[in-house]
Amino acid sequence: MKKFLLLIIVTALFSACNEQEKRYTQDSSEIDSMKALISDYNAMNYESLVTYYADTSQTRFNNAKMKSTDIPAYHKANDANYSSRGFEDKDQDFEMVVTDKGQTWVNFWATWKGTLAANNKEITIPVHLTAQFINGKIVEDYGYWDPSEVILSLQEIEAEKMNMEAETTQE
Repeated sequence: MKKFLLLIIVTALFSACNEQEKRYTQDSSEIDSMKALISDYNAMNYESLVTYYADTSQTRFNNAKMKSTDIPAYHKANDANYSSRGFEDKDQDFEMVVTDKGQTWVNFWATWKGTLAANNKEITIPVHLTAQFINGKIVEDYGYWDPSEVILSLQEIEAEKMNMEAETTQE
């Protein structure tokens, strides 16, 4: 009986010492993929962006919902408004978490900076991206930021154009 009790205690100690799967980390292959995706975004390698996604992935950037194959066109359309844009290298933060349901998510926080082509106005926006990975590919992701300053600035630019056109036709 003593040997049996000793065996149970030893087994319990060994199983308690076994390393558990990491539930949180700042170093993983998924984070490396996210860093590469951000680098390709900054370099405007539009077509490379889809390589990080599963074929059936779903993306939501604020209110816009799209498939991975729509992402290059989405960025090209937005980038037409800027002479330069991208995430600043300083203070980027990445983390990977494994949820209680076993889902692997990578979170990214950074500052995005762009210069409007029409008036050289510089806009700085904090951004949060989160992406679920399965087998090394993004299957679902979300991007959150406040686009108000961009929208208002583009509206001002458009209003100035309309005023100039109205003045030209009156002359």
